[in-house]
Amino acid sequence: MLMMKGHEVESPPPHTAMYYPYAATYYPHTTTILHQRRRFFCHNCKRGIASSPVTIPSISDKMTAPYGSWKSPITTDVVSGAAKRLGGTAVDARGRLVWLESRPAESGRGVLVVEAENPGGEAVDITPKEFGVRTLAQEYGGGAFTVSGDVVFFANYKDQRLYQQSISSLDVPPIPLTPDYGSPVVSYADGIYDGRFNRFVSVREEAQVLVSGSDFYAFPRLDPKCERIAWIQWSHPYMPWDKSELWVGYISEKGEIYKQVSVAGNDPALVESPTEPKWSSDVHSIKVLVVCRQQGKSYLGIIDDEPDSKLTLLDIPFTDIDNIVISKIVSLFLFLWSKSILEMHYQSYCAITPLQTSGNDCLYVEGASAVSSSSVAKVNSGKVDGKRLCITGGSAGGYTTLAALAFKETFKAGASLYGVADVNLLRAETHKFESHYIDRLGGGEKGCYERSPINHVDKFSCPIILFQGLEDKVVPPEQARKIYQALKEKGVPVALVEYEGEQHGFRKAENIMFTLEQQMVFFARLVGHFNVADDITPIKIDNFD
Repeated sequence: MLMMKGHEVESPPPHTAMYYPYAATYYPHTTTILHQRRRFFCHNCKRGIASSPVTIPSISDKMTAPYGSWKSPITTDVVSGAAKRLGGTAVDARGRLVWLESRPAESGRGVLVVEAENPGGEAVDITPKEFGVRTLAQEYGGGAFTVSGDVVFFANYKDQRLYQQSISSLDVPPIPLTPDYGSPVVSYADGIYDGRFNRFVSVREEAQVLVSGSDFYAFPRLDPKCERIAWIQWSHPYMPWDKSELWVGYISEKGEIYKQVSVAGNDPALVESPTEPKWSSDVHSIKVLVVCRQQGKSYLGIIDDEPDSKLTLLDIPFTDIDNIVISKIVSLFLFLWSKSILEMHYQSYCAITPLQTSGNDCLYVEGASAVSSSSVAKVNSGKVDGKRLCITGGSAGGYTTLAALAFKETFKAGASLYGVADVNLLRAETHKFESHYIDRLGGGEKGCYERSPINHVDKFSCPIILFQGLEDKVVPPEQARKIYQALKEKGVPVALVEYEGEQHGFRKAENIMFTLEQQMVFFARLVGHFNVADDITPIKIDNFD
């Protein structure tokens, strides 16, 4: 076992990936270019804001190296340090784009950035160095900031308090809005500023409770006159994509909600799991724009703020929609509804939605059988060497990795990043947001037992390396430790790397780099039987070294 020190993280997508070592030709002489990584553009300045330099080979000289041992121009340093994670966008009073960057080189610190005043100028950091923008609501976070005019409201990672800050007066430090509880015991997310009553409405507890009764709330949104508020709510045992409802509340002169109306979601046959409500900007014809799901696809629709109102779907070419924004600004993509009732642009950025999740029903989608079948097809087509086929995945993908090694004979080694080994243990220990999620996927206690790799250790025969954050509340460290100890006792080559300060996913640059390097070396030593080109010191592998 190896323990590393680090900081907390935001969850990456729970995908499973296969590693295929090939023989290849590489070129030692290279030319530097600008490689666009997760690049998006401002609507008015066409300027990219997240790119990192890498190199591409020339064709003057070439060398042949076996099975993955060539020198790659895309290093782990480039992948872990230079690639900033982008999440969340807004527009300030001057029409400038504001966005959130997660910076691995700064231990994953979240920084708000505003575009330059003039085209060609440098973007400016809004967030002071002693602050980090991130909320721990529902463990996954999301919805950590909002902009109203010249003011940005954000949740600070260290103390989880809400702060307000002037964008134009960056020399003035952020002002706390919520009490200091001595530790981050209360989290806030997905808030909006209510100009009518000079208050900030947020998901989580505040001095005045506006709505209660359901287990979860999200997306509070005020209409243009601040007379109505829309929100999404759902309760156990459902997840928000299973059965959520759109409600509208009417606000009194005292700022209280005196009337609540269920608008959509109560009858899934009409509207299934509405989410992300947005009010139209036309105060004379109040409509609500929502994203809803029907049979696994996302749709954008218009609905009235009255009970049993009819949903009108917009005909757009997208099947998965999030982070919708209503704006008066003409953008690259424009949709018009009727007589200017709605003007909006769809942002295809790498957006994060408030209260992120680990992936809709990911245990259904990322099944070990599906991954195994697709990999066998690659082997049969001659594109992959079946004797050197490895699998790696994080979160639900980590479960898929462990399940594939336990229940299938397709792969020769695996790497699990914060994956689930004992599904029943996860049911007992996981956080509130997903506390009933497993029951709907695993088929009760018996089904979860049968699907848990930890209960089938006798079927494991392939080497495996495990990576785990010690502050992970989604998949607690006990999961990795339990499967590690069981495989070690069985005699399977196994290694465990633990990171202090990391949560569900790895944010710190050195931890991301170390994880990538050790996966590569692990597969090279135990399956590929080749020496990697980079100077990487391998960690000790139990039952092998």
